[in-house]
Amino acid sequence: MSISDVIKEKIEENHNNIVATRAYLHERPEVSSKEYETSKYLKERCRDLGLVVEDVEGSTGFTALLDTGKPGKTLGIRSDIDALAIKENPYNLKRKKKVISKNEGVSHACGHDSHMTISLVTAKILSELKEEISGKVYFIFEEAEETGAGIEKMVEHLRDKGLDAVYGNHQTPKIDSGYFNIVRGPLYAGCAGLEIEVIGEGGHGSRPDKVTNPLIAASHIVTNLNSAWNNQLDIEKPVTLGIGAIVGGSAPNVIPDRATIRGTLRFFDLDEAKKAMTLVRNIATLVGEAHGCRVEFSDYNRVVAEEVVNDLDLADFTRNSLESIYPNRLIECEPSWGSESFYGYAKLAPSVYTQFGIRDEEFGSGSDSHTDKFDLDEKVIDYPIGLVTKFAIDFLKNNK
Repeated sequence: MSISDVIKEKIEENHNNIVATRAYLHERPEVSSKEYETSKYLKERCRDLGLVVEDVEGSTGFTALLDTGKPGKTLGIRSDIDALAIKENPYNLKRKKKVISKNEGVSHACGHDSHMTISLVTAKILSELKEEISGKVYFIFEEAEETGAGIEKMVEHLRDKGLDAVYGNHQTPKIDSGYFNIVRGPLYAGCAGLEIEVIGEGGHGSRPDKVTNPLIAASHIVTNLNSAWNNQLDIEKPVTLGIGAIVGGSAPNVIPDRATIRGTLRFFDLDEAKKAMTLVRNIATLVGEAHGCRVEFSDYNRVVAEEVVNDLDLADFTRNSLESIYPNRLIECEPSWGSESFYGYAKLAPSVYTQFGIRDEEFGSGSDSHTDKFDLDEKVIDYPIGLVTKFAIDFLKNNK
């Protein structure tokens, strides 16, 4: 029996484990940086497998080490553990969901419950196949991927672990269940925050000439930013500008003292993003002054996530592992303009981030991430477990 067949057999043996684990985690979601019970549960499961658990200082995140006791390479396998402040719809796109969040107003609407399940079951299978590998595997459970609050602490924790590679995966409703996207190069865009406080001098709405209206200034700042984006940035290195909120005032006849502009910039070229951020500061400041307002910038005006770029050799290696266990399952997709904290692991070692499909029209999955109807069928989790397990065995056996 080939190692691929052995892996598939063990996945089948773990079917009930996969379903139960995902259901348990799905029903008990916790928002970013408050994953206390989630972290406790994951640690208990890892210790039951004989893994050595290490806390990450000041974080709900942690690592769990599988040490074969034989010299070799060191691999990191990462999972995120947080959920979103989204009230879950009990129905997906077609039917009532099998499991629903029991934590009102919070749900695993991005599939992190499936990611944690993948890591736990992979850890179990690799523990049972220790004779097939050498070296070490660190299972990485990262706090607060959605806010990016946990990545710096995790990277610091892993800095002296001697990692040779880091592997991650994420569900995507953009491709069919059982298929994968393994990009060679850029996968997720970087993200910079935008938060501009426009400060004027408010008063009665009947005499706008007697006040300095920050709402007018804020409106002109947004208009001028849109114009500058078309004329002052390199069209071959696109940076998107998404204004998500203009907040100010509460009554039709009262002009407020302040207005706030919030948004994000997305990019695949860090230098061009820094140029765009300077442009934002200059335009906001000058336009604010032209309208008699003062402008301040919060700490959010910074790069909050860099681009996720797959190592070319590691991406090819992963594609080969995929072909050996699930032939003809690769789908070529364009990079995503969304952002991901996985970028941090490339600072430690070559990294690869795969996407596994969950779209299934008959089941009713395919609603986009971060929506209340998001859902997946547990059977699709078999495939990423199979790929990461096969990849880990191939990588740890390969002496190159």
